[in-house]
Amino acid sequence: MVLTLLYNLAVAAAVVAALISLRWRRSPASWLAALVGVGAVAVLLGPWLAESGFSLFRLWAYGLFVHATLLLAGSAAILWKRPRWLSICSALLAGLLAAVAVDAFLIEPTWLEVTRVELPNSKLTQRVRLVVLADLQTDRIGAYERNVLRRVLQEKPDLILFAGDYLQTDGKRFERLRNEFNRFLHEIGFSAPQGTFAVGGNVDPAGWPEIFSGLPVEVIRVSSSFEVAGMHLTCLGITDSFDHSLVIHPPADDGFHIVLGHSPDYALGSIGADLLIAGHTHGGQVRLPLIGPPAVLSRIPRAWSSGINDLPGGGKLLVSRGVGMERGGAPRLRFLCRPELVVIDLVPRVE
Repeated sequence: MVLTLLYNLAVAAAVVAALISLRWRRSPASWLAALVGVGAVAVLLGPWLAESGFSLFRLWAYGLFVHATLLLAGSAAILWKRPRWLSICSALLAGLLAAVAVDAFLIEPTWLEVTRVELPNSKLTQRVRLVVLADLQTDRIGAYERNVLRRVLQEKPDLILFAGDYLQTDGKRFERLRNEFNRFLHEIGFSAPQGTFAVGGNVDPAGWPEIFSGLPVEVIRVSSSFEVAGMHLTCLGITDSFDHSLVIHPPADDGFHIVLGHSPDYALGSIGADLLIAGHTHGGQVRLPLIGPPAVLSRIPRAWSSGINDLPGGGKLLVSRGVGMERGGAPRLRFLCRPELVVIDLVPRVE
């Protein structure tokens, strides 16, 4: 908190100095110098005061969405009489940054999208609906989180798959939220006819399985296999899901095989399965036009960071964008990357 305050005070001082300088010399060159100068302070000061990689992005978010917006708005006011075209450009840029901030911080983080996928396969003997819930990753159980969990049941799934990362907090706060989470799941009767399976994520502390205490949920601590609805289901422990050289042999009877892991890295291994499911990437959480996600924190290609893709060795990989977002020191935003709940209908196909 102190370092964040120092960062904002320093960048704010640079903004004030830049606007004073611009007031004395109103020209395009001075305007550009003001932007470059404040930008340099904001960018270069971040690594000195950031406590982690995620907190660096938080500081830069302050620099972009708060200080750059104020600098541009102030420039628009100062340059209104001369040169007016530059004043209008400044106002438009300030408005654009403000609009992006409203979308990224206030709208998209709770603008849930239900993604529906239908997968026909000749190995299937019956129609099965499964719902994938990945990366709730919250530090509070509020109205949004409750609505997401209710929505899972409203889809009337035969099978529910949790892909890890439930709560991102620790200590006594984690224990309180874990108990609150558990009580709510009991309250709404959280279950599915063919079962509910939950793997751990990389932000989950040791006590995460107690979230599902007393519920009909199969908690996966180490990689395990199950027979579900005429299919084979393999659920991976957290270490195996990050293993990019993992080997999983196909079932002996060549039946339909689903593999569930938190990280999609395991898909780079030799996986004998028809459907591979993961979360972890948040779809990048921020996606830029024409570029996509700048980073996905995974070994997989960025093109695989969300949605369903055909794998080179056969099978399909589905990576959920998740329903939450990075907490802790990270900026709490999503941009062009709405949270999603994935509903998959597996349908028998007659060859």
